Amino acid sequence: TLYSNTVIECPTKDCGFFQKAQSNRAVVTNANWNDYEIETKNISLLGGTYNQDCANQEQFVPYHKPMCVESITYKPKSIKYTFGIEFYGIENLLMRDVTIRNFRKFACTVGCFKNVTIENTWLDLPDHADNSNQDGFHFWGPGQFLTVKNVGGTVGDDFMNIGPDERDKISSITDVLVDGVFLNDADQAIRLLSRGTGRLDRVTIRNITGTYKSFGFFINPWFTDTCYGNFGNIFIENVDLKALKPNYDYRPPVLFSIGGNIEALTLKNIRSHESYDNRTLVEIGSAFGSPFGEGQRLYAEGQKLGTFVIQDLLVTETAEDPVDTSYITVHEKVQNLLLKNITIIKDQPKNGTLVEFINRGQVKNLVATDIHTSGLNTLYSDESKIENKF
Repeated sequence: TLYSNTVIECPTKDCGFFQKAQSNRAVVTNANWNDYEIETKNISLLGGTYNQDCANQEQFVPYHKPMCVESITYKPKSIKYTFGIEFYGIENLLMRDVTIRNFRKFACTVGCFKNVTIENTWLDLPDHADNSNQDGFHFWGPGQFLTVKNVGGTVGDDFMNIGPDERDKISSITDVLVDGVFLNDADQAIRLLSRGTGRLDRVTIRNITGTYKSFGFFINPWFTDTCYGNFGNIFIENVDLKALKPNYDYRPPVLFSIGGNIEALTLKNIRSHESYDNRTLVEIGSAFGSPFGEGQRLYAEGQKLGTFVIQDLLVTETAEDPVDTSYITVHEKVQNLLLKNITIIKDQPKNGTLVEFINRGQVKNLVATDIHTSGLNTLYSDESKIENKF
């Protein structure tokens, strides 16, 4: 348990900490937890391995309040997860050259923060267990100035979740840079979650590579008891993720699932190749965790879907079994959709669709330039759903 102005330094990754069996708590945390005020300052973890020995720790511990407001995920409300490393109410947190190994639940969780830097940190999970929420990095608001660079490894569920108001529906996170994420067969890559009035804004995510199973990016409110969240400007570029066989079956796999109140989202330089299946690459207008309910899609009428830019998308498919793929699906009304420099090469006898409009899906202004396709004959499933096309 750490107080302000503390540095823990290990000379190599072979040094570090191995948690005693049945400790049932975080390996490292701060003494003065606070969800809304910063009471801890200047903590650095430099080098070393923090091994929680997850097989010998309980998943849940008693806690006096829920980790998430009205959440179906964190029941019962008298418990909390056993996280690997966690800090709440902290300013100037630095983690560099750290390995977090065999974490019981989330590897690293930070809430109520300012000036957090995590660099060259690896998540090592030889004792992976399906459906155990062995997530990677979680960040909860309120928070400002978050930098995460050159991180990677193996997780179960989300590799990274930036969810400003996931716990309280009101907190915000702004000014975020994520640069360099290396996924080793992750269940899903990165989740951006705003479920209430808490704002997620000025976010740049770049250089994401490796392999994933079910879902690449969730950018939506996730929970159904929401006002569709509050997303500002999100910029994502340089994504090259190989899709493996999905391990979740509650909904179809997807690379980007996007929904909620979003001002502007840019996806640039996205590469898709040798996918395990014919999963959709970009799904716009699906606001919740599962887009299906008892055989019917659960639409979220009233979302404010602003401007979406998809630029420099390259798709190459040479699978032996021909498949039809809808690469971009639109499920609700989008104000502006800009498609720039899209290249799709399908070495398959069947056709696919660049943009498919489903249910109430429509676009007010669609701008398409430099669209190059081979083996793909349908650009738009229903041009009557486009009000203005340029």
